Amino acid sequence: MPHSTASTDSQSARAISTWLFVMCALVALMVVVGGATRLTDSGLSITEWRPVTGAIPPLSAEDWASEFAKYQQIPEYSIVNQGMTVDEFKEIYWWEWGHRFLGRLIGFAFLFPLIFFVATRKVGGRLAIRLFGLFILGGMQGALGWYMVKSGLADRIDVSQYRLAAHLGLAVLLFALMFWLALDLRFEKREGTRPRLFWAGIALAGGVYAQMLLGAFVAGLRAGRIYNTWPLMEGKFFPEAYFGDKPRILDMFEQLAAVQFNHRIGAYFVAAGALWFYLIARKTVSEGAARLVLIAVALQICLGIWTLLAVTPLPLGLAHQAGALLVLAASLNAAHSFTRSTLMIRPSSVGS
Repeated sequence: MPHSTASTDSQSARAISTWLFVMCALVALMVVVGGATRLTDSGLSITEWRPVTGAIPPLSAEDWASEFAKYQQIPEYSIVNQGMTVDEFKEIYWWEWGHRFLGRLIGFAFLFPLIFFVATRKVGGRLAIRLFGLFILGGMQGALGWYMVKSGLADRIDVSQYRLAAHLGLAVLLFALMFWLALDLRFEKREGTRPRLFWAGIALAGGVYAQMLLGAFVAGLRAGRIYNTWPLMEGKFFPEAYFGDKPRILDMFEQLAAVQFNHRIGAYFVAAGALWFYLIARKTVSEGAARLVLIAVALQICLGIWTLLAVTPLPLGLAHQAGALLVLAASLNAAHSFTRSTLMIRPSSVGS
């Protein structure tokens, strides 16, 4: 039976839940396209932020020449892409335009149904506040995206890895909050205190989230294109180049060897956490959800190793990023399963 509130009946709750799952899929698609803009070096191809008029791409040769002229003014062109043709510029431009278009589409796909649900009184009270809060968070994500792009338009040839991690982190947080709310609306909540296994699942999901942020630093510094061996890095477990000539804390986020090592170690911790969670969740009604997390983590690690050994080709890089979202969703689902109105412990079989 779907979870219901004083202001949302069961049928409406299920419809809103389905809508939120669709929104999660759109956010996941945007994250993957965002990864493509990074892997194809397309993120700086549009040098202005025009939330309204920017939705219309160049439609004439003059428009393309104007956009290309703006791109030629930034360091990435003069240092990295000097001599690029207009046709080559179009290839990277469309990736970034598609990423921004998806952002606008998500905004409309969220706002218009939300207005409808509120106007027809299918949503009200705390749920309406939570949904409007998610919409505001989405707007903040767009502004943060532009803040990230600005870091690469003047004194750099790419964006700041710190701002990239913040941009990805907020997108993934938005995905997680919508996914959790969709689960809340889909299932009736269990009464009483949440069990210990619920918090274990939340901790595991938090670990997956942290690992995704570590991956953002790898992407931001293109650190997946070096040390393309596994399990060792240039024949050593701990790379010599982890710290710079004068070691400092920020080396952990600025040295190529460091960010890749951190991401590798993070994967091992997540794998251990997924195995631990499965072992403690056995013999409960959530065993299947815990097993799904374990399988998703195992597949994601295999995909990550393949991506590293192949020097991060575009298809594998995008699959790895999408896989991370699937692992996060599986972890959240497993944690949420312990809040549902179901028997927590399976009854022992006769004679056991």
